[in-house]
Amino acid sequence: MPTPHRSPHSPRSRAVPPQRRSRKQDERPRWSMRLVTGLSVLVLGAGGIGHAVVTNLETGIERIDPFKDMKNRPRAGTGTNLLLVGTDGRDRITAQEKQKYRLGGTPCHCTDTVMLVHLSADKERASIVSLPRDSYAEVPEHTDRNTGEQHSAHPVKLNAAYAEGGPNLTVRTVEHMTGVKVDHYLEVDFTSFMKTVDTLGRVKICTTRPLKDSYTGLDLPAGPHELNGGQALQYVRSRHIDGAADLGRMQRQQKFLASLIEQATSSGVLLNPVKFRDVASTMLSSVRADKGFGTEQMLELGQAMRGFSPASSEFTSVPMENVSYPVKGIGSTVKWDEAKSQKLFRALREDKPLAPARPKQPKAVEVAVAPGQIRVQVYNGTPRDGLGRTVDDALRTTGFDTTRAPLNGELRDLKRTLVTYDPRWDRSAKSLAAALPGAELRAVRGQGATMRVTAGTDFEKVQRVRAEETDSGEFGTVTGDQVACP
Repeated sequence: MPTPHRSPHSPRSRAVPPQRRSRKQDERPRWSMRLVTGLSVLVLGAGGIGHAVVTNLETGIERIDPFKDMKNRPRAGTGTNLLLVGTDGRDRITAQEKQKYRLGGTPCHCTDTVMLVHLSADKERASIVSLPRDSYAEVPEHTDRNTGEQHSAHPVKLNAAYAEGGPNLTVRTVEHMTGVKVDHYLEVDFTSFMKTVDTLGRVKICTTRPLKDSYTGLDLPAGPHELNGGQALQYVRSRHIDGAADLGRMQRQQKFLASLIEQATSSGVLLNPVKFRDVASTMLSSVRADKGFGTEQMLELGQAMRGFSPASSEFTSVPMENVSYPVKGIGSTVKWDEAKSQKLFRALREDKPLAPARPKQPKAVEVAVAPGQIRVQVYNGTPRDGLGRTVDDALRTTGFDTTRAPLNGELRDLKRTLVTYDPRWDRSAKSLAAALPGAELRAVRGQGATMRVTAGTDFEKVQRVRAEETDSGEFGTVTGDQVACP
């Protein structure tokens, strides 16, 4: 299919045999989690814009037929399933941007990440399941798109399905592995990522500790940040921050997506024809989609999803049994947990939520240490009777392990609430101080593990806080509002 809007060196214009990939290329960013929900919200949100705008945007999408000649497909379930495939094209990023944001290296023009996005039948929930690119898979018999050779069924890493047989073989392989019928196929290129973020506006990210990665150039102190496109790309690419590696990166990607949804839904971009056109056209300029995903589908889904919010999205990865499963001739692969993954994909087919049900709670500030792990002794530093009890009760209600026995402090005219702590427990002290806006932090060597809070006349309330760890249920699922900035 001709693509006049792409350069001659675009990933759409040539195929690169998988054997050309280098070790350095294998370090390329697994980036498409950054785009998947943003794409869903921005494209599907078009229902609030109008038929003419969406039709105009649709004409910029390159069309493919990933379902051609497919047989013996899974039975359709409830809801709509989109397969999102990411490639690592970067041909439209400038030399200056490549240098500034550490984007050097030659792209392999192959699959980087494969994800299933399930939109519930009532259009009130999007379940996003990451399928690791190194997953152990068995591709069905097919014709190699690079050599023209006929291959029988054989084991590979999941990303090799695209390298050998393109979108069609990728869809066939994913359907075989998951038992989920794919309704639509979307393929995106990360070269538009930075411009999309910049067009939408800076995206707010909150971190409880400094994040530094010499590979990507990421260098963020603890606290809230508003990231531009290049900084956002560094944030979601980084995997050398700590020992969590890919798991930590996936968690950061989830945070970014949740914040992207918050920005898109709260800024009014979905209902602003000019802004929507700018953002969506930037995204869709690098999208390939199946022929059935057209104007009517966008409008129908968009009308239903105008009330979409971070809490409407849920993120997880397929359950894994062995993240370093050796296969002769292939190398180290990711082996899925068969029983748990079957249960996960059955839930998708049956249109069931993956995240555990939880009562609606007010927003909370994210902290590094869970309140339940922090022991607190409260003192009343004012003449006001009962203030110590009020503070103790409020901290305990928020989750802190208080003594339940507040005392009168040595100071009786304290104007600013004071938190004293042993420097060895500085992370706990900062988490406690987050619950007491405006409080003074003062290190006291030898104090021990118990934090001391002396309430001053400035005390008004205790701010609710939560730890980074959340109840993610049996599938390790989190919702967007759990990982976005409060």
